Amino acid sequence: MEKLKNLFPVLILCLAFSINTHSQTNIEAGVRFGDNTGIDATIPLGISPRLHPTVYLDYFGVGTYFDWMFALTDGPSGLKFYPGVGPEFFFENDFDFNIAGNFGVEYSFKFPLTIGFDWRPGFAVTNDFDFYTGNWGIMARYRFKEGGFKRVD
Repeated sequence: MEKLKNLFPVLILCLAFSINTHSQTNIEAGVRFGDNTGIDATIPLGISPRLHPTVYLDYFGVGTYFDWMFALTDGPSGLKFYPGVGPEFFFENDFDFNIAGNFGVEYSFKFPLTIGFDWRPGFAVTNDFDFYTGNWGIMARYRFKEGGFKRVD
């Protein structure tokens, strides 16, 4: 629990800096259901890359992924694919630190709703350095303040 107290202010400062620096961009927030249920958000860092934090509720933890966005040439407007990578911190019984991938597809409607499906495999760095393949999820997010960077179509 002491590690959580030390880590929490750092995470809040990083999130606050991202929001303050890019407040003119589209930020999304919503829910993620699947192997790990949580509160899911995206914070654009430019036209393509974004920060993708998730607070997991069933196995309490925080994951923050850096995603690169891609759209199909001549594909449906609003359909995007993304690979990503980032750290995960879990605080349930013991402290767990993981390095995870984030691979997904999502669709942004013309109204402020994005739905998606993703997979987050990873390596558990603490506790035996295991590879895990779970953590599938579907998500629905609300897009705040349309404007700033244009969505990747």
